[in-house]
Amino acid sequence: MMNNNSFEILHSAYFAVEYIDSFLPENPVQQPLKNAWNYMLDNYTKFQIATWGSLLAHELLYFLICLPSFVFQFIPYMQKYKIQKDKPETWTGQWKCFRTILFNQFFIQLPLICGTFYFTEYFNIPYDWERMPRWFEILARCFGCAVIEDAWHYFLHRLLHHKRLYKYIHKVHHEFIAPFGMQAEYAHPLETVVLGAGFFIGIIILCNHLILLWAWLICRLIETIDVHSGYDIPLNPLHLLPFYAGSRFHDFHHMNFIGNYASTFTWWDKLFGTDSQYTSYKDNMKKQKDTVEKKME
Repeated sequence: MMNNNSFEILHSAYFAVEYIDSFLPENPVQQPLKNAWNYMLDNYTKFQIATWGSLLAHELLYFLICLPSFVFQFIPYMQKYKIQKDKPETWTGQWKCFRTILFNQFFIQLPLICGTFYFTEYFNIPYDWERMPRWFEILARCFGCAVIEDAWHYFLHRLLHHKRLYKYIHKVHHEFIAPFGMQAEYAHPLETVVLGAGFFIGIIILCNHLILLWAWLICRLIETIDVHSGYDIPLNPLHLLPFYAGSRFHDFHHMNFIGNYASTFTWWDKLFGTDSQYTSYKDNMKKQKDTVEKKME
């Protein structure tokens, strides 16, 4: 539990950032965003915004974020960043993945999205521009959602790997040994519900405005598509996050099936030792690389 000193430090840090932010020049993007947001509020009902706005955001963002890793397969230069070079993407696999994802998104996720309006009404979540939190608060709350989702994902994901459950549910997601971006949401419908519930736990606890729901949606999609991309791009800003798992970490999970159960961070796997096989694998790969380099000298 957080002690008083820790709380005072975080509280002081929050006001320090807010104080500094007040002296920064006015963001030229803010007024157009405000106008667009208010136009949305004036022309659409809360139900339309929460339901169809959330669905549209999810669909557009999902396939837009998937686009780079999809294009990489056609660029020879990018193949040096592919993790499992011996397992290229196939049109058959990608088409099957696309069809399954559309089924899950419209028959499993859409009914859940339809509950967004009732969630915001029940918890009295505001929509107006005036009560929209500042950018740093949105980022902090998204990080909190990521920590909560990561804990949920680790323990439920690990449970789905139990020998009595695996072949009935999670085996679908592991159909692709070498993952690719679009495969992030390729899963059994029950898994979509069970693991997807972790997305909403943080929202229930931390949501103080509709914008947080959409901001967290963007963060979660970027993260899950990145770790499933199959490519380890050196200049990836997500690597700046402390304890971020990344694509190599999760790619090994698909290749090995055991260990590396967390979705975003590495601390649960380190704590329970479920990254031991990954650590051994990295050590062996480093030794092989060193041996090759010595022979070339």
